Amino acid sequence: QVQLVESGGGSVQPGGSLRVSCAASGRSFSMYNVAWFRQAPGKEREFVSSIVWTGRTTFYADSVKGRFTISRDNAKNTVYLQMNSLRPEDTAVYYCAATENRIGRTPASYDYWGQGTQVTVSS
Repeated sequence: QVQLVESGGGSVQPGGSLRVSCAASGRSFSMYNVAWFRQAPGKEREFVSSIVWTGRTTFYADSVKGRFTISRDNAKNTVYLQMNSLRPEDTAVYYCAATENRIGRTPASYDYWGQGTQVTVSS
């Protein structure tokens, strides 16, 4: 069992940066693959980025590639999403999710979810 808590969301102007964090409790978090998803009002939850348990392989949605960077510190049981060059269309609730199974790009691939953190990009 893993519990996930996101933090670091907030409001920022277009072009700005934010880093959101996903802190995990529970044993063996270092063995979990982790992803970030986001959900804007009236839209489906969409894949943003994921990282395998070793941290050696990462994946990104085309819409954030080159602007967002996912990383993890297994010693701290934390996964980060650094978001640069933010755009209004990045506005959403950001969720982290974890699985012991194969990494994927759909919400159904993940067994554990955090409560989400709001990111708002507006001038």
